Parts: sequence; C-alpha cells; structure tokens
Amino acid sequence: MTETSRTERDFLGEKQIPFNAYWGVHTARAVENFPISGTRISAMPDLIRALAYVKKAAARANLEMGILTKERADAIVFACDDLVAGKHHGEFVVDVIQGGAGTSTNMNANEVIANIALEKLGQAKGNYDVLHPNDHVNASQSTNDVYPTAVRVSLWFALDRLIDAMESLRKGFEHKAFEFKSVLKIGRTQLQDAVPMTLGQEFSTYAVMLEEDILRVREARALIEEINLGATAIGTGINAPIGYSAKACRYLAVESGVPVKRASNLIEATQDTGAFVQLSGVLKRVASKLSKTCNDLRLLSSGPQAGFGDIKLPARQAGSSIMPGKVNPVIPEVVNQVAFEVIGNDVTITMASEAGQLQLNAFEPIMGWSLFKSINHLTTACNTLLVNCVEGIEANHDLLAKRVRESVTLVTALNPLIGYEKSALIAKTAMATGKPIGEVAESLGIMTCAELEALLVPERLTQPSLPMA
Repeated sequence: MTETSRTERDFLGEKQIPFNAYWGVHTARAVENFPISGTRISAMPDLIRALAYVKKAAARANLEMGILTKERADAIVFACDDLVAGKHHGEFVVDVIQGGAGTSTNMNANEVIANIALEKLGQAKGNYDVLHPNDHVNASQSTNDVYPTAVRVSLWFALDRLIDAMESLRKGFEHKAFEFKSVLKIGRTQLQDAVPMTLGQEFSTYAVMLEEDILRVREARALIEEINLGATAIGTGINAPIGYSAKACRYLAVESGVPVKRASNLIEATQDTGAFVQLSGVLKRVASKLSKTCNDLRLLSSGPQAGFGDIKLPARQAGSSIMPGKVNPVIPEVVNQVAFEVIGNDVTITMASEAGQLQLNAFEPIMGWSLFKSINHLTTACNTLLVNCVEGIEANHDLLAKRVRESVTLVTALNPLIGYEKSALIAKTAMATGKPIGEVAESLGIMTCAELEALLVPERLTQPSLPMA
C-alpha cells in the first residue's frame, strides 16, 4: 500500500505530514496558525530565490569554518540551486502574513532545503538524523538575520525590474516630447488658460519627473544593501563562529549578484527597519507623481466633445455598458489605483516599523509583503501605461492651433512693454467682445494690430531665452 503521510515531531508533539511534501512539521503548524491572506510565500519567487542564496552562502561559510561536513554542505548547496532555478516553489505554503518575525518563512525554507538535500543524499524525506533543518540548514543562523537579509535581497531584485520599467516609460514620454515638439498649445494653471507652450514641453516634464524618481529609487535601493547576516538572534552573533558573518556576507554577494555589505553594528541592524520606511517613502513619491501624470493624461484627453481634448488616448476597450461608443481612459485609471494602493502600503509599513520593540521588529513580514506589492504593482503599472497608452497618444492638432489663435492669454507677454493694466484691459475687452486681441488693442489706441502681431509670435513665447523682437 502506498504511504500517504509521514510522522514528524517538534517539542510540541507529533504531526502527520503529506508523504510527498518537502515541508515539515514547523511549516504545517504555521499553515494552521496563519490562514490570513490566502496568499502563500510561493507568490513571491524573489523571496524564495533570496532565501536560497542566503542558505547557500551560509552553507559555504559553514563548510569553510568546519561547522558542516562537505557532504552536507554540498547537498544543501544542491537544494539551494534547485530553488534558485525555480524548482519546488510550490512547497512554500506559509501565508505571507504571519506572526513570529518571519520564523515560519525561515523554517519553511529550512525544511524544504533539508528534504531536497536528503533526497540528493539518497535518504527519505524527514530523515533528519542525516541532515537536519535546524542543526544543518540553519547552522550559524537565526530567523532574525536570515529573514531580514533575504527580504532585502529580494527587494533588490524587484527594484531592478521597477527601475527598468520606469526607464522604459521615461523614454516613452521622451519620444512623445520629441514627436510633439512643434505642436503649440495653451498651458493651464489652476485649470484656467495660461500662456503658450508646446505639447512637447508638456510631455518632456513627465520624462524629467520619472528621471528624477529613478535616481531616488536607486538611492533607496543602496540603503537596503546593508545586511545583518551573521547577527543571529539579536546581533551578538551567538552560536556563529568568529569570522562566519564576514564570510557569509561575501559569499552572498557573489552568489546573488547583489552588492550586499555587512552592517557595522549588527545589533542596530537587527532592530532597525528604517531602510524599509525610506524605500516605502520613495515608492510613495513615485506613485504620487505617476498618479499626477495620469490625472493630467485623463484631463488632457477629456471629451471627446465637451472636454479639454488636447490629446487622444488610444482606445483600449468599450467604456460603457449603456452608452454606445463611449471610451474611457482605463489605463491611466488603473495606474491611479495602483498609486492609491502604494500610498496605503506606506502607512502600513510606517506603523509596522514604529511598532518594533527593543532588539527585533516582529512585523517585518507585513513590511516585506507591502513593499513587494508596491514594487511589483508599480512595475506592471509603468509597463501597461507605456505599452497600452503612452505609445499610442496623438495630438489634436486642429483644436490646439485654433485655441492658440484665439487665446487672449497671449497679452501676458505685453506686460513688460505696455504694463499690466493696459494688458489686462486688452484681455478683458477681447473676452467681452469676442474680437481678436490685435483688433482690440488697435481700437483702444494702445498699439496697432500689426505691431501686436509682430510681438506675439506663439513660437517665441514658448522659448523665454529668445528676445521678443
């Protein structure tokens, strides 16, 4: 008869584990204890890869320090390489939101790695006398240095993709700025007509805003490169041999490709989550500005008959179940919603960081999960905004040209020549009568129509460095 389960035990007692499962008793208890979000760690492949890199680095350092035999270290390294390659990720079954400061995640990794390694050694799963999740996979480690380190490494991976997505979106706006560089329009302040600009100038600001935020993200990413691997329980390095920490950190940098560096004070690094708060604040900044840009796109494309109508967004889907032909700005709208989520996540991360006590912050799981969501959703939001919206934006040339010709705001440029009062009189009269500002200026005896038209060349008004006459 085929076996369906195996018996594993911890100091709380025995538990039946599915025979083919690579996880064990500690993971099973965590699954029972934390039925919170319904989202398992398997949904975060970056974190699983990072845990594998940490465990591999630890095994190599432990081998060098004489803590592990070569046979055990090689088997652990083999198992970690499998996880890095994407195998067995479905075995990470603990909920992403959990008590215990990440202990359940660490033990899930320890048990999966141990049982993969046991199979490599020709042993049955659960035969921990040969290779143990705690004594060998977790040797010289604690959840309190493994979990924060793995979270930082996994965030680094995710941020790399976010930076790429932001850079692609920046180039998309830059391309549109070049395409629209000669398209004149009337700028707006406080939703009222302002002075002339080009549509290219308007779109170039979105590119510059993204460029600035890419720099801020890179700065925040550098902060999470500092790790506490080797700190073990509270930063004193208890149960780890002298020299282990430096070796493990070096191995981790080589294996993962992430330029991690050992914190100078491991006790401080074990309790301090300020880098997560800083990173979240930068993500909130990115989200706020990206949302503002999407608000602009929605306003500029509003209409098509009763709105601004400066630009046309690509039609992506039918916009109404009752109004035939209606098309909505669904791509900017979904990016707005991602921004709202990121801003909310920032509040969660701030509160979780503030709530930490003494030598450890127990709430890093919710910080990590919130940061993963913010980064990954911002990444996909940037990608869909570029591909499904920005690349297909068109200028409403005729309408923009008509508005420039008819705009009374051009008189703003006359202030240095005739003064504010006379300029305001021209504008007020033109709006009241509906007559062109040149004709109004001549009728008021301020200047001839020809003189005014020679001064008010819209193309010159968009380049302040050029003289008016």
